[in-house]
Amino acid sequence: MRSGFFWFLVFAVALGGLIAYLISNFPGALDGPGDKANLIYLVLLGLLVGSSIIGFRGLRQRGALRSLSFAARAGTVWVVIAVVLVLGYSYRRDLGAIKDRILGELAPASPIATGAGQIAVRAGPRGHFYIDAQVNGRPVRFLVDTGASDIVLSPADARRIGFDPGRLAYTRIYSTANGTVRGAPVTLGSLALGPLRLTDVPASVNGAPMSGSLLGQTFLRRLKGYSVRNGVLTLNY
Repeated sequence: MRSGFFWFLVFAVALGGLIAYLISNFPGALDGPGDKANLIYLVLLGLLVGSSIIGFRGLRQRGALRSLSFAARAGTVWVVIAVVLVLGYSYRRDLGAIKDRILGELAPASPIATGAGQIAVRAGPRGHFYIDAQVNGRPVRFLVDTGASDIVLSPADARRIGFDPGRLAYTRIYSTANGTVRGAPVTLGSLALGPLRLTDVPASVNGAPMSGSLLGQTFLRRLKGYSVRNGVLTLNY
């Protein structure tokens, strides 16, 4: 056991020295996107292969590998593991897209990061876009409404995130399909949708009960853009 640990330590130090040498001689080698992740993956794979070789060596010395068939089966298992790791890393983007698609189908209101500065949500059963957000650290589900001028909180959601609807001043007047309603201006300390995070966001608390809160133009104007395609709403920030 001690001998195996010693050789594993030697292998790890040698691998670390090789990486340090290559970085010092090729300083720009890890500047590209994903290069550091590639290096970490290869290091872990190298440690896995190295430890397996050292482990088999120790087992053979102790007489644990008495038959060629056992050694072949064990070697096949490690080969399969290595192949799965390589394939999994090679197709990580495709597998990530499959994962996002499954998550979008099971929880369409969950914002999914689909690229740098980009999140997306899938349409709900009735074609509406709902999105789960964190407002002042509390979960709130919004209906994305491009026709709404503000972010509008229902009284129930406003109360849950720390506002007292009974003590607000309802000085704003909105014209809706159901007539004229009043709203109370408030400021949201934080509004987070997945990796997108905004601070000091103006909003309103509706004066009458609502079935849910609305994410309107006050939010959408702070984005670089948004688009709808094939039942997916993409937000660029």
